[in-house]
Amino acid sequence: MLNMKFVRQFPDQVRKALSDRKSDLHLDAFLIMEESRRVLLQEVESLKSSRNQASGEVAKRKRSGEDAAELLAELSGLSDQIKKLDAQLKELDQKVQEWLMSVPNLPHESVPVGQSDADNPVVRTWGQPGIPGFPPLEHWEIGQRLQGLDFERAAKISGARFALAYGWAARLERALINFMLELHGKEHGYLETLPPFIVNRDSLLGTGQLPKFATDLFKLEDWEYFLIPTAEVPLTNIHRAEFLSEKILPLAYMAYTPCFRSEAGSYGKDTKGLIRQHQFNKVELVRIVHPETSYDQLELLLGHAEKVLQLLELPYRVVTLCTGDLGFASAKTYDIEVWLPGQNAYREISSCSNFEDFQARRADIRFKPASGGRGAFVHTLNGSGLAVGRTLVAVMENYQQKDGSLVIPKILRPFLGGAKRVQLDGTMT
Repeated sequence: MLNMKFVRQFPDQVRKALSDRKSDLHLDAFLIMEESRRVLLQEVESLKSSRNQASGEVAKRKRSGEDAAELLAELSGLSDQIKKLDAQLKELDQKVQEWLMSVPNLPHESVPVGQSDADNPVVRTWGQPGIPGFPPLEHWEIGQRLQGLDFERAAKISGARFALAYGWAARLERALINFMLELHGKEHGYLETLPPFIVNRDSLLGTGQLPKFATDLFKLEDWEYFLIPTAEVPLTNIHRAEFLSEKILPLAYMAYTPCFRSEAGSYGKDTKGLIRQHQFNKVELVRIVHPETSYDQLELLLGHAEKVLQLLELPYRVVTLCTGDLGFASAKTYDIEVWLPGQNAYREISSCSNFEDFQARRADIRFKPASGGRGAFVHTLNGSGLAVGRTLVAVMENYQQKDGSLVIPKILRPFLGGAKRVQLDGTMT
């Protein structure tokens, strides 16, 4: 959420940011409404002051035995007027708050201006995209041929956009989860966390999924609870409404969780395979940091996510999201896109974002400077470290062999009892 004082003081900057982000919000209409709210607030406060003075005078007259009927009538009129204006003020307060909650974050000055993902510049590439000496299969073909993925029975159990994994595919996904948690915990210093997979409305408001993305969430019927769309939500909200000591920053949390998304706006996209599912596994990284270091922390977070792909020896590239492709709450985002030979394309496997104080302001997460002075909002960051299903896709497509078998990446073999290959009959040897 943006600072209201900033919006009033720098309307041109906010107006440009809304335009660059292709937002249809109208700042000028909002500023008129907000000015009306402030004028009304001053009027109400003035009337309440007059009422307090009149109440004091009534009490004084009653103590001295004087007639206070005229003042009592005036007091009654003031109270009626205040009640009416208070109702108007409450309505305006709600509208102002709703507008602020619907405004996307301001892009950092280093974010390129652009219209869509076609305008995202490539920062760097790692590894050489493999071109096998045979027509590569896409991951769902590999998974079905090796008897590891079953989409038909998953649809029978649940519906479209679900997957059922057997044997080697289930074990390989579990190995990826364990590998990522071990890497980020032991080498990158994240505290492993097992958060609730169901969160309340305040948690989703804090990280920005509500109110804007309500249709992408799975809500529990007759409860004000939601299935998490990402572990970013519970991890960031660990410190909601807390005042932290500066000396404990930065905080670094990680969690493996299933994630649940309705993907309401993506029908017709990636309907085959594991790329866009209603339920998927992810290892998430969240950092809560000092504002002065948050962009250094973003680069650090990005490096942690990249390390997973480097150890798996999967080619990838890093792109910076332009203003037109930037997520609602983000001030700057890097996407990591892994190479998929079966699709002959790079596909997103992680987004690493700095939200600055946007989430912290909504979730009321502050810190007290060690040197004294006023408290300030922390900066929050998060990134996938990585999306497990998409990593499984990348492993399957990059490690497929001409004979139809699948080689297991070296870094994963200790998590699979030393197995090196998935054979044509689905066994691991």
